[in-house]
Amino acid sequence: MARPLPIQKTTFPKVERKWYLVDAADKPLGRLATRIALLLQGKNEPTWSPHLDNGNFVVVINAEKVKLTGKKVKQKVYYHHSGYPGGLKSQTAEQILESHPERLIELAVKRMLPKTTLGRHQFKRLKVYTGEHHPHEAQKPEKVELL
Repeated sequence: MARPLPIQKTTFPKVERKWYLVDAADKPLGRLATRIALLLQGKNEPTWSPHLDNGNFVVVINAEKVKLTGKKVKQKVYYHHSGYPGGLKSQTAEQILESHPERLIELAVKRMLPKTTLGRHQFKRLKVYTGEHHPHEAQKPEKVELL
């Protein structure tokens, strides 16, 4: 008579999310966004796994001081569509930087995350603010120098 196979169980690590503070002043947008995306996904943690959401919170300050290299400020165009015929809208990076500078960082990071429910959960942990002040002092974010 054959012996029964032992029951195998999958173990999941306990997720302890850290808070990181990133200063975007005078940093190139793309290089900053790649490092923020890695922190949000938790790829800097030893327990990283592609199917688990074990990322961290990231608070970005001074979003209005982010730099775009070359002629991207004038030439880079962001498109979105309303869903109706003729509803294609476009804005240059300069226009977005003047009106809503935090959106530039949010768009760059969002497009670097997975396009799944996992990526949407990770994106919710990104907090971007213009200026030095943010409402997350109680979480004691650890200041990190990405570049």
